[in-house]
This record gives sequence, structure tokens and C-alpha cells, in this order.
Amino acid sequence: MSADKQMMTDRPTRTNNSQRISIFLPSLEGGGAERVMCNLAIEIAERGIPVDLVLAKKIGPYLQDVPPTVRLIDLGSGRLIFCIPKLINYLRSVKPHCLISALSNANVIAIVSHLLAASPAKIIVSERVAINQAQIHIHSLRRRLVPILIRLFYKRADHIVAISHGVADQLATMLGIPHDNIAVIYNPVVNDKLLQKAEEPVNHPWFLPAAPPVIVAAGRLVKQKDFQTLIRAFSLVRKTRVASLMILGEGECRPELQNLAQQLGIADDVSLPGFVDNPYKYMKGARAFVLSSLYEGFANVIIEAMACGTPIISTNCPSGPSEILENGRWGRLVPVGDVGGLAKAIQNVLDEVSHPDVKSRAAMFSVEKKTDDWFKIVRGEPRRNV
Repeated sequence: MSADKQMMTDRPTRTNNSQRISIFLPSLEGGGAERVMCNLAIEIAERGIPVDLVLAKKIGPYLQDVPPTVRLIDLGSGRLIFCIPKLINYLRSVKPHCLISALSNANVIAIVSHLLAASPAKIIVSERVAINQAQIHIHSLRRRLVPILIRLFYKRADHIVAISHGVADQLATMLGIPHDNIAVIYNPVVNDKLLQKAEEPVNHPWFLPAAPPVIVAAGRLVKQKDFQTLIRAFSLVRKTRVASLMILGEGECRPELQNLAQQLGIADDVSLPGFVDNPYKYMKGARAFVLSSLYEGFANVIIEAMACGTPIISTNCPSGPSEILENGRWGRLVPVGDVGGLAKAIQNVLDEVSHPDVKSRAAMFSVEKKTDDWFKIVRGEPRRNV
């Protein structure tokens, strides 16, 4: 059997491709975009529409979340650019109704493959980062190249979807098109599985009923998340009260963060447990959830924590948090990099007896509601940006 034919047999083949929706991603590594696209694929399948998750490489912790109703296609490419021939072959052989891609590099690869395949499929690209901010923090060559590729190829897509109005604003400026030409669909985040997992017990002494309050954060341990500012802010909080800080996630900044906590004398009160399969039970058990990022595309973790009923503190970074929190109605917003302001916000939340009903706000970002919005784009129905 050829490699390409083997690629197509990971899951049982469905015969009706006239409605098939294909979602292209580099992998299912543990990022927000991957989790969201998994949610979207699962909901599409539950509605009886055939759906493929097409992966440049079939790796990542979210593979275990993909049910048999979603067909997994492994293009078997270690580098994204090398999967173009196989993606072309996939488009020509499967002939899906629609190809959706997410993440800037994958979007470009999807459009190039779509063009070379002469595919009649509708192609929809989803931009998930505040591009101008992201380019500041990455390698100089890529910083120059990514905007050029976006300008060159994104206009070839049938639809462009942004995950926040802030991202849409930047894209519209970069592409020289009206904001209204870009659909804004907030991420499909909240589902029954999330809510069920939030109810699982936490087997950790910090979360016992009589234990001091725990502040939780979550995300890759990288510069973008600016956990350095959070640790410094927590050290100020720790001077006035007993509390603990847990940062869920893994990444290159782990040694730096551990050293900083040690230097500040709070190492015993700061935990970095790494990537966890169920972050929601920790969010639910926390007294506050903090996002300290320099920039975001949307910040799914804020919605996840709100769905768990946890009070929110976030930097007012571009873009997403202010839209999710409606400029502070549902949680506290502080300036990016403001150690003192973040510490004060944490202290205030710990002192407060009542908090906004964040669960009601989180319900606006349900997988079911946001998938409805995606179907409007797929079917070419009239839409409104939500």
C-alpha cells in the first residue's frame, strides 16, 4: 500500500464528501488554537457532517480527545512546508466541500496547496494572533517574512476569519481591506466536557478546604505570557498575606521562572507542575485566575476559567481580554507589565466577598453557539460579527 493511501486509512472512510469539512493544522500539540479546532471538529461531527482533521504531523496531547466520528488524516511531514504535495493529493482525492485552516503559517500552506490543486473547495483561513505584536517577539527573518506572505496569499481565500476585533483590525490594515470584509468569530471554548472536568477533585494539598488561597495561571512558559511579571506581582502579595501561585504549562522559560521565584524568596509558594491533562479542576479550585500576557489573539484560558466560576484578572493586552471581559465588566484589567497594578488587583480580588457572575458570560462562548457562526461562513449565509 502506498504512503498516501496509508495516510487516508487512519479512520474509516465516509462516502459522502459533498458536505465534508476539512480542518488543517500543523499538529495537535497543546496550544489554544489546536484545542479550539478540536472542539469545532467534534461539534461538526456531532451534527452529522463528515469532518476531517488534517494534520501535517499526527502528534500532540489533544489526539486523545478526538472521537472516532472525526477522521484523522496524517500527512506525515516533520516540517509544515513539506506537507504541500500530500495536502494537494488530499484535496484532489477527497474533494472536500470546505477547507478551514488555523495559524498563520498553516494558512499560507493551505492556500498554496489549494491553488496548486485547483481545488473547488471553499477555503477559509482563521487568524488567531495579534500579528503586529507577535512579530516583535520572534526571529527577525520570520518577522519580515510572515507579513509578506499574509499580504500575498490571504486575499486568495474565500473568507478570512479573525478570533477578535483587535486581530481583525490589524489584518484589515495589513491587507488594505475594510474591517467588514473580515468575519469575527470568537472561539468555541465551553462545552460539557470542560464543565465535567472542572468538577473532578484536585489531589494537591494546596487545594484542601482550609488551605490558603491559590492563584492559578496557565499557558506556555514563554516570553509572550510574561509570567515573570506575575511572579514579581505575587511576591508583593505574599508580603501581606499567605497565598500560593500555580502556573500550569511547560516551555523554555521554566529555568528563568524557577530562578526568579528562588531569588524573590517565594519558591516554596510557586508551583510549576507542567502541562496537565485537566487544567479546569485547578481553575475551579483557585481563588483567582490571572493572565499576564504581553499579547494574545484571544485568550481562551480566560473563558475557560470563567466557565469554572473563577474571578479573573488580566492584562489589557492586544487583543482579546478587553473584548472577553467587556472592558472590565467581568474581571479586572491592568496595564501590560505593571507589577504593582497586578499585585493590587490580586489583593483586591482576594479581599472581595462577591464577584461578577462570570459563568453567565462564559456561556456566550459555547462550542454550540460558535459552531453556528462558523456554519454561516461555510454556507455563505448572512452573518454578524460576534
